[in-house]
Amino acid sequence: MSYSTVLFDFGGVITASPFEAFNRLEEERGLPRDFVRRVNAADPDGNAWARFERAEIDAATFDRAFAEEARALGHALEGEAVLAVLAGAVRPAMVAALDTLKREGFTIGCITNNVPSGKGAGMARSESAAAEIAAIMDRFDHVIESSKVGVRKPDPRIYQMMCETLDVAAAECVYLDDLGINCKPAAMLGMHAIKVTSGEQALADLSAALGTVLP
Repeated sequence: MSYSTVLFDFGGVITASPFEAFNRLEEERGLPRDFVRRVNAADPDGNAWARFERAEIDAATFDRAFAEEARALGHALEGEAVLAVLAGAVRPAMVAALDTLKREGFTIGCITNNVPSGKGAGMARSESAAAEIAAIMDRFDHVIESSKVGVRKPDPRIYQMMCETLDVAAAECVYLDDLGINCKPAAMLGMHAIKVTSGEQALADLSAALGTVLP
């Protein structure tokens, strides 16, 4: 199959996985490992995290609502603490791959579930980090943020929105995401989905799918 377009998730693909930061936070607070993921997995389309990613609530409401959900599962953790560690470190090799794809004529897009917190699409906590992420976002032909469009992955509509904007068929796209639940609808629409477990694995799998060598 010949692909013309590569679509990326942001957190966990272009940047290190936020789950790593969540695990460090849990360790610091003496919480069970993956507790943040447990909270966010409960009522996955209607919990505080889901509503915040669709910008249906503000940061203060999220802080309180997440804390209530955490208490219901037996532990104390405020939402603000989760937001404070959310932005992951940029993976330079992934950024280099974006530049290579552009030079080779591929269309590239980004579909990211994010929240209206921090600075910019990457939810950075400092001006310097926000500037770094903004420079990365400028490389994409189009970026869709859940907090701006009111739709979040894995809703198939957000993938369809990208295809419509780029005027490309789903079958022409490769999609990369670190969450299997977000890869499934992409694959169902006809995209070649790659579940990302590391930057190295992502680049190897993408190179194989495209028949090209990425750094």
